[in-house]
Amino acid sequence: MPSRKFYVVWEGRSPGVYDSWDECQAQVDGYPGARYKAFGSNAEAVAAFRGRPSEQLGIIRSIVSHGGMKRPAGQYSPPVIPGIRLDAIAVDGACAGNPGRMEYRGVRVGTGEVLFHIGGTTPLYGTNNIAEYLAMIHVAALLKRENDTSTPIYTDSKTTLSWLRRGASRTTLAATPKTAPVLDLLRRADAWLAANKILNPVLKWNTEEWGEIPADFGRK
Repeated sequence: MPSRKFYVVWEGRSPGVYDSWDECQAQVDGYPGARYKAFGSNAEAVAAFRGRPSEQLGIIRSIVSHGGMKRPAGQYSPPVIPGIRLDAIAVDGACAGNPGRMEYRGVRVGTGEVLFHIGGTTPLYGTNNIAEYLAMIHVAALLKRENDTSTPIYTDSKTTLSWLRRGASRTTLAATPKTAPVLDLLRRADAWLAANKILNPVLKWNTEEWGEIPADFGRK
């Protein structure tokens, strides 16, 4: 049985680390000056890709599928409590059951602009902790791509903060056909975190004093 290979795309439509030739080929076929290489392990591929920090967003390309979406006028009022950073981005996750159908998003605290919302239209099956963590890695990757190291990121998840300190997620979610897409996103997020340092301030949202985080889905 052929050994599994991982592919690094340095120059292509979406640079990053890919775990199949089909995915890699889609990025380099017909792309002028394409640069790519196969490696025998994910760790080798991630290490090889570290030399291009401005393009490491590709590691979690499946996570990043965003476009700014404005809330309808009159549906968002920014928090006015002293101490809250209005220039920050807040992230949150939600899950109908645990495990169950999950989604996550990132919202600008000062304006209510939804930067991304994953799982709203395409069902994902996972846990609330995974949703919160993926939201954090998603926004961190977006900010890194924009060379933004100053915008703070709010989370209300102690688990996310713990996983960031560990440098990887720690889930007990069983691998099944139903959970496979989420576990793949989680693996890609861990790979991104292994190859990158989050330089933006990561802040704990004080729910007890400030109320629900601006990215909250309002389903409690």
